[in-house]
Amino acid sequence: MRRALALAATGAAAAAATTTARRVARFRPVEQPAVPVDLDGLDADAVAQRLAELIRIPTVSSRDPGQVDAAAFETYRARLAELYPRTHEALEREVLGDGALLYRWRGTTDEPPLVLMAHYDVVPVAGQEWSRDPFSGLVEDGCVHGRGAIDDKGSMVAVLEAVEALVVEGFTPRRDVYLSFGNDEEVAGVGARLAVEAFTARGIRPWAVIDEGGAVVSGMFPGVPGQVAVVGLAEKGLLDVELVTTDAGGHASSPARGGAPARLAKAILALEADPFPARLHDVVVGMIDAVGRQAPLGYRALFAHAAQLRPVLASVLARAGREAGAMVRTTVAVTRLEGSRAANVLATRALAHLNIRIALGESVQSTVERLRRVIDDPSVEVRVVSGNDPSPVSRADNEAFALLGAAARATYPEAVVAPYVMVQASDARHFSQICDSVYRFMPFDLSREELSALHAADERISIAALHRGAGFFRHLIRSV
Repeated sequence: MRRALALAATGAAAAAATTTARRVARFRPVEQPAVPVDLDGLDADAVAQRLAELIRIPTVSSRDPGQVDAAAFETYRARLAELYPRTHEALEREVLGDGALLYRWRGTTDEPPLVLMAHYDVVPVAGQEWSRDPFSGLVEDGCVHGRGAIDDKGSMVAVLEAVEALVVEGFTPRRDVYLSFGNDEEVAGVGARLAVEAFTARGIRPWAVIDEGGAVVSGMFPGVPGQVAVVGLAEKGLLDVELVTTDAGGHASSPARGGAPARLAKAILALEADPFPARLHDVVVGMIDAVGRQAPLGYRALFAHAAQLRPVLASVLARAGREAGAMVRTTVAVTRLEGSRAANVLATRALAHLNIRIALGESVQSTVERLRRVIDDPSVEVRVVSGNDPSPVSRADNEAFALLGAAARATYPEAVVAPYVMVQASDARHFSQICDSVYRFMPFDLSREELSALHAADERISIAALHRGAGFFRHLIRSV
């Protein structure tokens, strides 16, 4: 009997390992031969100057329509037509809503189209200490400086440079190519949703969609010093929650214990002390599997067994740094606190705003339920302001991902292509409704300092990276 149970247990373990291996294999890129990228005809300095011009147009978005400079957005759209005249002659353009742009480049076949995305709204610069004028578009020290250089005008320029060059040389794509440029991504607006509605109404299901997201990074993984091109297959859900508690208030000279701010503080500290559990999703295991093949022997042996070491590796990644930790768990950030408006008046209402990024495998509902359970105080109300579940996971075992990976390796021959989970939110999530091959990737090699400047002071992109990014998109369009 014992021998039979042992054999059964061994068989069950083997079956589980086989199932895990199959799941992980879904996220193991199918490699296509990479022909080195051709940069001929793409003038790096001219590309930089055109990006600089667009940075100088302050298309700052806001959730308050009264704070949006509509004239700046209109100027930007007009300037695009002037900077890329051949593109605007060859492609059909329509404006959706308040300024989202959708271009169609007709191909020679009726195969499903490729969609290239970007957005041209940017976040504010108020309260940040820049070493240069954030809207100067200064080209200096081999970089283009200014708000939007990477997020996301750099990507838009790289796409348009590729298309303009191909139109000039008389190229026509095999399948339709759409350019979907949002005007309100930074405020989770409707531009991309309108594009998806247009596709749905016309019965169009894209072959692949590429938007901002991962990049080509170095030194991000232990034991892997070389470049890794991380391509987002999915993105975490986004949830905004308010914690609200009330009190009778009164004069601050005679406070009562356990007032509204104290109860709110206790709730915040409870969430800080009991973070969401760290778990290793299959996409993250696929990333470790791809990167681990390039690691030295010791690390390679560890990474090769990632699927079997999920709890250990999840714990390690959770403590490895902010970015790594965000990939393996739902995160909670307290971004705003409100109390009394007067220095000598007790608060009748205390509020905390939580910005939450929901890990794959969880949902808005399960996240809110856990918040209430951990806070464990019925006097603290948990209000959902807005939220969406994590996106579906895109395929990495198909031609679309293989060609994207080939274009990345053609542009960066030393880079390893690996899937990953995008911890930020993007417009791409809307296209997951109509496409199973939605990828988040910016074809730029970015340093840690450049990545840390996103949404912060001194955002910039190197001219060399911008040049290579244009080459990437031209190579990809030619190959699909």
